[in-house]
Amino acid sequence: MRTAIVVGAGIGGLAAAGALARSGWQVTILERGDRVPVDRAALILWPNGVRALRSLGLGDGLHAIATPLRDRGVRRPDGQWLVQPRQPGPDTTPPIVVHREDLHDALIAGLGEAVEIRTGVPIDTVHLHDGDRPSIGHGRQRYEADLIVAADGIDSVLRKHLAPEASVVSSGCAAWRAVIPWYRAPRLPDDMPPNGETLGAGYRFVAVSLGERGSAGGSSRGGIYWVATAAGAPRPESPATQLQLLRRWLAGWHAPIGELLDATEPEDLIQQEVRELRPLPRQYGFGSGPGGVVLLGDAAHAMPHHLGQGACLAFEDAATLRSVMAEAVPGRTLTTAIEQYSRARRPRTATIVRQTRRMSAVLQARGRLALRARDAALGTITPRLLGSVATTAGDWRPPT
Repeated sequence: MRTAIVVGAGIGGLAAAGALARSGWQVTILERGDRVPVDRAALILWPNGVRALRSLGLGDGLHAIATPLRDRGVRRPDGQWLVQPRQPGPDTTPPIVVHREDLHDALIAGLGEAVEIRTGVPIDTVHLHDGDRPSIGHGRQRYEADLIVAADGIDSVLRKHLAPEASVVSSGCAAWRAVIPWYRAPRLPDDMPPNGETLGAGYRFVAVSLGERGSAGGSSRGGIYWVATAAGAPRPESPATQLQLLRRWLAGWHAPIGELLDATEPEDLIQQEVRELRPLPRQYGFGSGPGGVVLLGDAAHAMPHHLGQGACLAFEDAATLRSVMAEAVPGRTLTTAIEQYSRARRPRTATIVRQTRRMSAVLQARGRLALRARDAALGTITPRLLGSVATTAGDWRPPT
């Protein structure tokens, strides 16, 4: 029986574990926390992420928990259009928004009975040797398998050992996320939809509907999901004070931003320092005897959230891993599969990361002259950049 250990029970790790188990691997998930982590916010998945989930056999239930999104355009704080919404083509697959708890439940259900989950297992060592299977451990406890998947996030302990050249750095901004449940969400006029994106001096606000009021497409967690991004460091104050600061910073912005912030409670708020890997690891696969270790998700390519590709790339990683590992057995075929995974994923993620950094520079423009230049160029830069991202993401197909 081929054995695999997945370190980390985030959405990328769960997707990879389920994919390997359905390919005949005996899989164990090791999670540092006392329980499997669940995020209370929502997630936008672009077509490549949806396509990856479907290739993993997890697409059938997406329509029950997800809401399709139309192009929302980009506005200035006074409501003036910087980029007009675009009508989708007849063959365009729209992005979707899904509550992370619903997605988590779907991924857990997809694990089946062949996957063992162990919580409260911190990993702090990794051992690779020419003649031995890879192993990881904590103290005197050692775990060995044919394949180890490092899906332990941006602060990955395994990556620090395997790819020390990749450093975690601040992206120069912080983000706040919240889902306002429908029972508390403001009732907006028909000409004031919540869906939209707004750019100001060092600030960005994005809001989308999570299902329809009174129905969440099969989910009980519907509402209005919003994300605010501000240049600078995270705030040390309490959530209540942070929410007051957001209301002050975005005061006077066009409707319904004020209405959404007023309807948000401190317990809804999730603050996150936006960080990234610079540079990316030089490779995503590391051989050890008849097997080895691969990096997946944020452990491999953590990036700012500006283009919404972090989770999508993690699901692409899992789909690629499933494909190359389907017939691999310990020995030459497995080490070759590890090399194939690295060759397939490293150039792909490097391209998306470069585009994300370009958008990050656009979004974080500050100062009167910089903002004038940004606004003047945004109508040209943003459609071209977003079009490039859409093309790059849309060209991806699950490997066979």
